[in-house]
Amino acid sequence: MSAEQIVNDFIKAIEAQDVDAAVAMVAPNVSYENMPMNPIVGRDAVRQTLAGFLERATEVDWRIDNQWAVGSTVINERLDRFKIGEGWLELPVAGIFEVNTDGLITLWRDYFDLGSYMSQLTALTS
Repeated sequence: MSAEQIVNDFIKAIEAQDVDAAVAMVAPNVSYENMPMNPIVGRDAVRQTLAGFLERATEVDWRIDNQWAVGSTVINERLDRFKIGEGWLELPVAGIFEVNTDGLITLWRDYFDLGSYMSQLTALTS
């Protein structure tokens, strides 16, 4: 399976809110980096983080606007959408994924505007 297909399947698992399926696609020593926050390292930490931000959402939709794969690296521009209550949190994201020869994601790095995320989250959960 190609690196691009692995990343696409990973995103589908997140959209299905299937944390176990998503975490099964990451390496034991994965580094999940939400820029500019500190990296989240390891499967268990990624599981906890994913569960934390998915638990508020009743629906998840990550629309990929552009995606490029070069060898084991996949880069995408996405609109990550989370339905929380009656509204949608919508976050433009640039993501970088690295996949090892075992077909596991070793790096997941997302660039986004943290202020936009926080203000939308506050508005939807107040």
